[in-house]
Amino acid sequence: MSNTIKEIKMELEKVSTFQERLRIVIEERGMTSTQFANKLGYSKQSISAYLNGTRSPKRPVIITIAQLLNINYLWLCGYDVPKDNQESRHNSVDIFKLNNILPISTQKIPFLGSVACGEPIYADEDKESYIVLGTNVNADFCLRAQGDSMIGARIHDGDLVFVRKQEMVDNGEIAVVLIGDDVTLKRVYYYPESQKLMLQAENPSYAPFMFVGTELDQIRILGKAIAFQSDVR
Repeated sequence: MSNTIKEIKMELEKVSTFQERLRIVIEERGMTSTQFANKLGYSKQSISAYLNGTRSPKRPVIITIAQLLNINYLWLCGYDVPKDNQESRHNSVDIFKLNNILPISTQKIPFLGSVACGEPIYADEDKESYIVLGTNVNADFCLRAQGDSMIGARIHDGDLVFVRKQEMVDNGEIAVVLIGDDVTLKRVYYYPESQKLMLQAENPSYAPFMFVGTELDQIRILGKAIAFQSDVR
């Protein structure tokens, strides 16, 4: 309850909106919205939508923009706080003044929920969410890793795993596998001569999953894991 009251009070303390503050920043930079988007590595459609109010960015997007601009996240949200990022104002760098910082071409990848790195979990989908990343990753969707069974492949709990849709993978490749209504992330080994499928974890604490004969009817490979995004550790 106290958190809810605090959030309501913060909303009442707003003196302007993200839309208005973003417009201020763009005007201060002396740029068009397209130039601004290119420098940030965002699509011009996204920035235009934020400016005209047809789309409201989620909190992670606002945080990312504030960090790129070295400005206070709360100020960008519209609160009556100092504009400068207090933590970095003494050594901040304006990315718009660095000629060797190039814009990144981006794409939106559908975010479909969580994938188990451990025991399989129910496959939940949230098709309204997207993850923005570089166009060099040829992925069709992404999932958030849950658990520690793939830490040997440097995939940790909370990491984003980007997946290319395909129904088959080579032995030893990491894939997102549907087991009935559950989904898991494992290395796949298939032995057609014995009609056996093994899903191998990258953590010795976990035994492999084995499926033989008619048990294979409940197995479906959704795609090959081709990249992952991890926080700095």
